Amino acid sequence: MRDAKTIADRVFREESGRIIASLIRLSGSFDLAEEAMQDAFASALVHWPARGIPEKPGAWITAVAHRKLIDHVRRQSTRTQQQDTLEHASRTTTYHEPEDDISTEEMSSTYPDDRLRLIFTCCHPAINQEAQVALTLRTLGGLSTAEIARAFLVAEATLAQRLVRVKQKIRDANIPYAVPAREELRERLESVQAVIYLIFNEGYTATTGSLLVRGDLCAEAIRLGRILCELVPKEPENLGLLALMLLHDSRRAARTNSEGDMVPLEEQDRSLWNWEQIHEGAQIVKQALRIRSVGPYQLQAAVAAVHGEAKTPDDTDWREIAALYGVLERLSPGPVIALNRAVAVAMSEGFSKGLSIIDELGSSKQLDGYYLFHAARADLLRRLNRSQEATEAYRRALELTTNKVEQDYLRTRLGQLHAP
Repeated sequence: MRDAKTIADRVFREESGRIIASLIRLSGSFDLAEEAMQDAFASALVHWPARGIPEKPGAWITAVAHRKLIDHVRRQSTRTQQQDTLEHASRTTTYHEPEDDISTEEMSSTYPDDRLRLIFTCCHPAINQEAQVALTLRTLGGLSTAEIARAFLVAEATLAQRLVRVKQKIRDANIPYAVPAREELRERLESVQAVIYLIFNEGYTATTGSLLVRGDLCAEAIRLGRILCELVPKEPENLGLLALMLLHDSRRAARTNSEGDMVPLEEQDRSLWNWEQIHEGAQIVKQALRIRSVGPYQLQAAVAAVHGEAKTPDDTDWREIAALYGVLERLSPGPVIALNRAVAVAMSEGFSKGLSIIDELGSSKQLDGYYLFHAARADLLRRLNRSQEATEAYRRALELTTNKVEQDYLRTRLGQLHAP
């Protein structure tokens, strides 16, 4: 039983997105698809220990789940278009009840990969972003309602209601289960990329709570990024997004010490960095840039690659980073990008020069509620031995920070400013 459960868990983790996407296409219902898939996995745990694990367990689960959908429609005793669709599927694909013997040849049937349709449905612009994230993690990610609720620090009942409402909206608004038309594709793809990156960012620096990093969310976002690259392989921004996440995630083990305290980039033990991920991310960046259609994710990934390839803090090419942020600012102007460029200028051309750019940015008040603006400013003031001003800036950053690990780090910096 343990082997069967291990295999079933692996199939769920690796193939549930593909399976449920196919089931949603056939049934037109998220709920029916989820129920059929759950029933199929339950059947596997009953039949595999007794009859042996099939050579292609994912195909077995898919076939059984398809059969359960057909049985559900038959039980309704109505001849609808939905039933016609499912009956057609039953005629064109070999299905078996769980108790039947299923041979390797019979299970080699190919099922359409509908994940591309599903991810565009989950990230449709008519759905708010919180719901997009939850639905993407629930369907393509295969996370349970409880896991998603824990990840985003909301009550499980609240998250469950959110999922019910978004499924209802998809049904009532007739949101199509389809890949957008060519003229809409790029804009809609940006929405998908943004949802995946939002999931990663919540894992990389948790908004609230006692942990700085949520490795499970980082890993899930990277997995979704790989799926997106597989489904739309020639889109350079998909590659840029994947590379960016890999390169950032490569530093995960070094971002906190054994006590859970935050460690800034220049003080990290680089032997703890995942150099295999850094190499993969850097290669993907190069692959993306060769397509010659540069976008924001590619440029941010290029910045991360410069950091990742520096064996020591002194090896960091801050001039190259400042130049990359300059290109990014021209391509996608915004105060946060300008702030990042100012920090790179400070590290390459002098703290005073960088601080003057930051202060100029601050005059617009656009970043007044952004804690990293005040934290960056405080750090430069500290390096310039302007302790009183640094204290004020650190305190403002502390007021705006909601993550406990980051709060503790800022308090430590404040204490160092006033240490004898």
